Amino acid sequence: MTTSPPLLRADDAGPDRLKALLQRAATGRDGQAWSDLWTELYHNGSLDPAHPLVLPTLADLAETDEADTAAPALHLAGALLVQADQQHETRTLRHQYAPHVARLLDAANRRRQVTTDRNDYCHLLEAILNLEGDIHWAEALFWGLISEEYELDCPDPDGCATLWVVLGERGHFTSTEDHAHADDADTFPLHPADPHTLRGLGRRLHDLALTDAHEDIARALTHAFGQATCPECRQPFSIAAQIATASS
Repeated sequence: MTTSPPLLRADDAGPDRLKALLQRAATGRDGQAWSDLWTELYHNGSLDPAHPLVLPTLADLAETDEADTAAPALHLAGALLVQADQQHETRTLRHQYAPHVARLLDAANRRRQVTTDRNDYCHLLEAILNLEGDIHWAEALFWGLISEEYELDCPDPDGCATLWVVLGERGHFTSTEDHAHADDADTFPLHPADPHTLRGLGRRLHDLALTDAHEDIARALTHAFGQATCPECRQPFSIAAQIATASS
């Protein structure tokens, strides 16, 4: 692992704007550069994520010892890969830069083992799932863990209500959107999954969180992969399944 952010060579090919932003981001002290990279690579597409500077440079940055450089590089790279998968319905970008994606994934797994901040850890798990590319709803899953709530539609075919699924300091319950923060709201408790019966993605993430000493995240995951009840129609549903449906 390197000990300082790498610098781009003056003869690297690519648009001047992209090269300049990546050069600034490599310093680890320029939050605006990362914001601009997100805007121009991810949100409005004015820069091309497939440009030969992007993923190789993000992989270089992800391998540094500086969290302020490595973490945003991992987050952005994972998001760009998932977006490309969805937009083009192929995995061309992943295949084209497979060695760099492997480096990014290795860097993410190393960093998660030493990350103590709760939200930073959630972002790293999100980046790992995005880099692996097996699901497209990692962002929604971990955003809810960070914000301690999910906004979901009732799974009833008639869509009887918009629901808040709350898991955190305010408790663990479902409520209708209009009354989510009201003291007299009708709420139904969540039913967390038994960690011993978790399977697949839920079991893997739960075990990773325990291994990395994030017991609070492990507990939150048992709720995210547990059951909730719609206060309107009383229909029970899988929270994770509804997150995945809402993100499809």
